[in-house]
Amino acid sequence: MLIGLIGAGNIARALARGWGDPVLCVDAGSGRAQLLARELGGEALESNVAVAQRADLVVLCHKPAQLTTVASEIAGHVKAIVSVLGATTLAALRRAYPGTPVLRLMVNTPIEVRRGVVCSVPAPGLDPQLEADVLALFGRLGTVVKVPERSIDAAMAVMGVGPAYQALLAEAQVDAAVRHGLDPALAAQLVLETMAGTAALLRARAYDTLAVRREVTSPGGSTARGLEALERGGVRSAFQAAIDAVVLGGERG
Repeated sequence: MLIGLIGAGNIARALARGWGDPVLCVDAGSGRAQLLARELGGEALESNVAVAQRADLVVLCHKPAQLTTVASEIAGHVKAIVSVLGATTLAALRRAYPGTPVLRLMVNTPIEVRRGVVCSVPAPGLDPQLEADVLALFGRLGTVVKVPERSIDAAMAVMGVGPAYQALLAEAQVDAAVRHGLDPALAAQLVLETMAGTAALLRARAYDTLAVRREVTSPGGSTARGLEALERGGVRSAFQAAIDAVVLGGERG
């Protein structure tokens, strides 16, 4: 399956690197498509239409506000569409591409290292074989989860922005450790390996966060004191506020 990417920003780059296969790509003049094609052995084409005509599957990676403009160029040429555009419903995609098979997926940046999350919105009436082929393609990039469209904003507030939150948590822990004299590179290694190991442990414990915390925490011990400090600092309310800002901000937008 020959993939075409319309847009060559961060998500397009993460997709292409995660697949590791040559792709067709195009940008709006930034030069990123040429760099991506050079890196992966694909081709940077001169127009959106050229990508649509040659690709078996076109992935929309442009800005959501460009939906109508791009569709007006390629709707008569494209064979099948996958959208990874934020705040763009399946209904809006079908209006933009009438008569064309359309899937709505949402991804996060760890797809670049094949450890991403791919949220798939059910698309009634879609050819089952096409859907299976697309989900298998994106399954190479990480974990595919089916999410009802009514819940996609909440899902994005967890997995879409999550890499930024996890990076901030890592940064905060490293900075705190450096303040107490730990070498920055060593602090980063300790924090990152602990985060990765804890994720694996949570998966092994069937996501029982309380069990994992109890296995580390002795009454009155150092972990208990640290957890108490985090609770006093409002870690739970901070994450609630962050998700509210993403979900409710998107609804207002």
